[in-house]
Amino acid sequence: MASDDTKTSATPSVLDKSYEPAQVEARWYAYWEQNGMFVAEPTSPQPSYSIVIPPPNVTGQLHIGHALDNTLQDILCRFKRMRGHAVLWMPGTDHAGIATQNVVERHLAGEGLTRHDLGREKFIERVWQWRQEYGGKIINQLKRLGASCDWSRERFTMDEGLSRAVREVFVRLYEEGLIYRGDYIINWCPRCHTALSDLESEHEEVQGGLYYIRYPFKNGQGHLTVATTRPETMLGDTAVAINPEDPRYKNLADDTLVLPLLGRELPIIRDAYVSLEFGTGALKVTPAHDPHDFDLGRTHNLPAIRVMDDSGRINELGGPYAGLDRFEARKRVVADLEAQGLLEKHEVHMHAVGHCYRCKTMVEPILSQQWFVKVGPLAAEALKAVQEGRTRIVPEMWTKTYYEWMTNIRDWCISRQIWWGHRIPAWYCGCGEVIVSRATPTACPACGGTELQQETDVLDTWFSSALWPFSTMGWPDQTPELKKFYPTSCLVTGFDILFFWVARMMMMGIKFMGQVPFKDVCIHALVRDASGQKMSKSKGNVMDPLIIMDQYGTDAFRYTLAAFAAQGRDIKMSEERIAGYRNFVNKIWNAARFTLMNLQGDMAAGAGLPPTLEDRWILSRVNRTASEVAAAIEDYRFNDAASALYQFTWHEFCDWYLELVKAPLYNHDDPARQAAARRTLGEVFSRLVRLLHPLMPFVTEELWQRLPGAAGSVMQAQWPVGTPAEVDPQAEAQMELLMAVIGAVRNIRGEMGISPGQALPVVLMPHEDSARQVLESQAPRLTVLAKALSLEWAAEGQPPAQAASAAVAGVTVYVPLAGLVDFAAEVARLDKEIAKLQKEITPSRNKLANQGFLAKAPSEVVEKEKAKVAEIASKMERLAASRQRMQEFL
Repeated sequence: MASDDTKTSATPSVLDKSYEPAQVEARWYAYWEQNGMFVAEPTSPQPSYSIVIPPPNVTGQLHIGHALDNTLQDILCRFKRMRGHAVLWMPGTDHAGIATQNVVERHLAGEGLTRHDLGREKFIERVWQWRQEYGGKIINQLKRLGASCDWSRERFTMDEGLSRAVREVFVRLYEEGLIYRGDYIINWCPRCHTALSDLESEHEEVQGGLYYIRYPFKNGQGHLTVATTRPETMLGDTAVAINPEDPRYKNLADDTLVLPLLGRELPIIRDAYVSLEFGTGALKVTPAHDPHDFDLGRTHNLPAIRVMDDSGRINELGGPYAGLDRFEARKRVVADLEAQGLLEKHEVHMHAVGHCYRCKTMVEPILSQQWFVKVGPLAAEALKAVQEGRTRIVPEMWTKTYYEWMTNIRDWCISRQIWWGHRIPAWYCGCGEVIVSRATPTACPACGGTELQQETDVLDTWFSSALWPFSTMGWPDQTPELKKFYPTSCLVTGFDILFFWVARMMMMGIKFMGQVPFKDVCIHALVRDASGQKMSKSKGNVMDPLIIMDQYGTDAFRYTLAAFAAQGRDIKMSEERIAGYRNFVNKIWNAARFTLMNLQGDMAAGAGLPPTLEDRWILSRVNRTASEVAAAIEDYRFNDAASALYQFTWHEFCDWYLELVKAPLYNHDDPARQAAARRTLGEVFSRLVRLLHPLMPFVTEELWQRLPGAAGSVMQAQWPVGTPAEVDPQAEAQMELLMAVIGAVRNIRGEMGISPGQALPVVLMPHEDSARQVLESQAPRLTVLAKALSLEWAAEGQPPAQAASAAVAGVTVYVPLAGLVDFAAEVARLDKEIAKLQKEITPSRNKLANQGFLAKAPSEVVEKEKAKVAEIASKMERLAASRQRMQEFL
């Protein structure tokens, strides 16, 4: 809580004419941090609310996805603090094994060195040194965004406490038989020289070939034709498989084939796995280079011949192709098959091929000895937790995807052949014993030998990340943080790591804590460019959040992200939209200048006065808005919260209330009514600042500090609680009528091209007594806001002559136009305008009628053309309607 002295010294009494975000943002973030306002108290009696940040890579720089993710988390945390919760937002960074090692290796390359020149220990020292110098960059960028994390608890996946948790989990799983070491087909990156999990192998559609190869029968009586996309792997074939139900292969000439090029004998095996539709129905089986073939090999006891080394080159088992790169080997193999008359045909073939998520190199499935987690039992519990509603996924559409993945999950390869990361706590003795231990062993328990070698592999980065919700709170110790804040309340993350991370946290949290790690998982969509394209450096459409925040201010940027964060729909981001919300921030600032100038003076007088219609209405509307915004944030409908606030702030508070309240504020002859207006204005603006705070933390803190009577930080102020007595449907209905009538007069003025400054005669024809009573009681306000020269009443069925009209609920509004508009000249002007638009719309309509254009043009170009036509057509309709009205007056 800020003292009054701190508040006064930080905040001059008069608002500057314009809002300058840079100085305001730096000042208030420092103030929040220095006063410990982000710090969570595990001993607090308040209900808990906790979120763990998806830890950004230590190599990372704030990108648009981080900005969205952390803006939404910050909205939730600030909102919950104001609602009286003890909030823990746990921050930290991920050591990002492959990514960080690659960065440091590039630095070394600049010095003419490799990691092997340094050796493992010295290289690890260099990585830690790099982390100390550069690793905190993204943390400062998150602060720039306004993230209200408890920085006193910042964690790193390689820090001492988390490393202890990682080792404890590994040992326990090993002791229970849920971690094992074995031969398995893994995804191998020949560039990074490491195994990749299925999720780290990103599949992309590529144009390849389908090669039809003749495998001769051993007895020389014909051949079987096999179709493959990877002919170089045939060097490792140990069988050919057919489906026992395939009628094409009921009466084969022989049960043994000869492998082309190498001459090895291959048995023909029968298995229902083989597709009857793909290729020829005969499948080459290469157990060391394909996961499905590996399973077939196990079933039929086939040998596994690995013909490729870790760099993607053919090894000595590849015969004459030894030493060739895999793609060069493919060319040579195909050429040799063709020369021997064994290549039947070659077709262009589109297929999905795995690529390394980090370096984009084409992944090679190879047989390797690795460490694995047996995920079946863990996945079953994680699946059940969501099915039973212990964890809810929002939006619900992702639940089905989660179910599908968890029911079709393979064992998780957790070993990586790199140096940076959690080294696997396993040691090997010359006697063959494998020792897995929490502490470094000094002797082999089997033979007593002391020559022990630790496993050189490190754990997959996602292994330590899977423990994040409980390891960051001090597990395996039983800490006050775990007792208060676990399970966490919500995880906010992108759909792209739903399986990388979320599913694994579910498995580990349930296994080691006995509870789900989070009650809700809020999945947000991607931020794309204005055309809906994915942002990428190669396309040149990347938005740098730091530049955006410098240019438009952090609050405008955050509000834009929230305003477009509709569940299940990607965000189309453009600078024009951010500029629009910068205008919104400026609108709030200007409203604050007006408010603060008018809060000076007596606010106590007139306490017993009955409230005016506008006061009853604005108090009712701010009540409803507070409830709507709270419900939207609770349901993760951030866009609905932003929309409700925008509508209330701009279109109700600024456009209407501030105009209506000017009359009593400026009436110095009625000090009691003036004071009553000040009280309501001050109260509503105080609530508005608090409602806006979770989305716009900086400008709201600046304004809160200027409000008379406001104490401490707006972060610690109470969220406006709905007051049922203030909800006034009658006042809302009456104001809706008043605003509709004034709006109708303004619309007529615009449609008829009458100057905004010209006063107009207004005639009202009420159709209900209640409407007339309301409008008569509000006649002074109506006259001022509609800029009415006169206000008259017409009897039912007796409209004034030559008058434009508009129907609103319970009343018809007329504006007599005689003497105001030259009807003939206006018809001529409208004809010209319509003709101009017709000329403009014709080429676009012709394009859309052209089937060639529709077939060849990119979809975004077609959609842009359709939008252009729709916009022009809408303008033409409005002009035609205006012309029709003018014609009627001639």
